[in-house]
Amino acid sequence: MNVLSLFDGMACGRIALERCGHKVDRYFASEVDKYAMKVAKANWPDIEHIGDVCGVMWPETFEGIKIDLLMGGSPCQGFSFAGNQLNFDDPRSRLFWEFVRILKETKPRYFLLENVRMKKQSQDVISEALGVEPIAINSNLVSAQNRHRLYWTNIPFVFMPADKGIVLKDILEDGLVDRDKSHCLDANYWKGGNLKQYFEKHRRQLVFSSNGICHVGDADIPGFAARRRVYHPEGKSPTLLSATGGAHQPKILQDEGLTWRKLTCVECERLQTVPDNYTAHVSNTQRYKMLGNGWTVDVISHILKNMEMDDV
Repeated sequence: MNVLSLFDGMACGRIALERCGHKVDRYFASEVDKYAMKVAKANWPDIEHIGDVCGVMWPETFEGIKIDLLMGGSPCQGFSFAGNQLNFDDPRSRLFWEFVRILKETKPRYFLLENVRMKKQSQDVISEALGVEPIAINSNLVSAQNRHRLYWTNIPFVFMPADKGIVLKDILEDGLVDRDKSHCLDANYWKGGNLKQYFEKHRRQLVFSSNGICHVGDADIPGFAARRRVYHPEGKSPTLLSATGGAHQPKILQDEGLTWRKLTCVECERLQTVPDNYTAHVSNTQRYKMLGNGWTVDVISHILKNMEMDDV
């Protein structure tokens, strides 16, 4: 099959296609982030990067090659409840209309668009433009990450994936040393404050949310409340964000509840059901960023497996 992936990032869609057994003949990827492109090319040398989505034209860009699957996750910052909710007034969210334009031009057999949960008004605009209603899937069914997303597709018979029951402790790397991982923000951070003492003082009762998240305490680091939260390994992770570098990574309880540490890049790959060290071709900061921007591969694979193609 010939695939066009818009806003391709690190090519999570390509992993999903391989995982569900679809043979890819040509994979065209529209992306502008050089780090994401480097990771995609390192893992899939045959990817054909075609530049900015605004410059993608049919049939010129593809020399008349028929596109069987169009997919993409258009930038979501203008829609997200976590952002300013500017909706289509946000220039990043207006890129959705490029997806619509290319869908009309290429007329693929199948399409898939992913985006965040949003106001019903914006959701309805997208649904009307694409001619289908979205399917809401939380990645916590197939991973240890709580990640609500909407999926618009004409692929038939897409139902909820089975709950695999995966929690944070199932994706942790073995043999990590506490001093290397949890005390990197060491010293007298709050004028003599001790990280362990601060964390013990800010412990919380073990209460699991309906989404399986258990916020057990707060770390002694600067910034807004969400980045200080420490989570129980028996529960789920919060949603990975594109600003996951620095001290933004989810933090997990360890050492029998005495200390905490940040999740590693590999552990964040596992939250997105991406192969271990898939992103290990760029700096950790860029790895965390693209993982936050990426797809949960097993959700995408679950949807794509229902395509009826000659290669299956």
